Amino acid sequence: MNNLYFKLFLSFLKIGAFTFGGGWAMISIIEREIVEKHQWITKADFLDLLAVAQSMPGILAVNISVVIGDNLRGLKGSIVSALGTILPSFIIILSIAVFLTPDAIKNNELISNIFRGIRPAVVALIVAPVLTTAKAAKINWKTVAIPIIVALFIYSKVPFISNPITFIIAGGLGGYVYYIKHQNGSIANKKEASK
Repeated sequence: MNNLYFKLFLSFLKIGAFTFGGGWAMISIIEREIVEKHQWITKADFLDLLAVAQSMPGILAVNISVVIGDNLRGLKGSIVSALGTILPSFIIILSIAVFLTPDAIKNNELISNIFRGIRPAVVALIVAPVLTTAKAAKINWKTVAIPIIVALFIYSKVPFISNPITFIIAGGLGGYVYYIKHQNGSIANKKEASK
């Protein structure tokens, strides 16, 4: 088996096995593995990938693993990466389903205490990547207004306005308009410079 396939599988197996809380709690580990340790993508590409993976349906870690696998080794890389991410959860959930009933989990003081201990760690795992991602994306006090306004609209429970899909579409359209505006501006600047 190709060494890169093995590295992809092991990296995403580690991500799938040792991250609790899902989503944002996984980001710091995913970033450390794919950006810092293996340097499969740059930090800027990771931020773009994160935005796309968050807006797609499905599990964040699986979405990222599929894109990284595809970038490195096409369809086979995607499958190997996704399997690495999914396998630990599948085995753990299957083991729990086979050996423990919901009542046994609920009434087991040891398991309850373990979950109680994990909760604060998960909060820290979520807060840390939010702060580092905000810093890397150059979010300042002007741009921080956008997520706050969106969060307030979603919290408002107004039928059309509180739907997250509305803001995903609006964000995509806004990004496209921003791109076109800056693309036209750079073309105009090049024409001016060539005169």
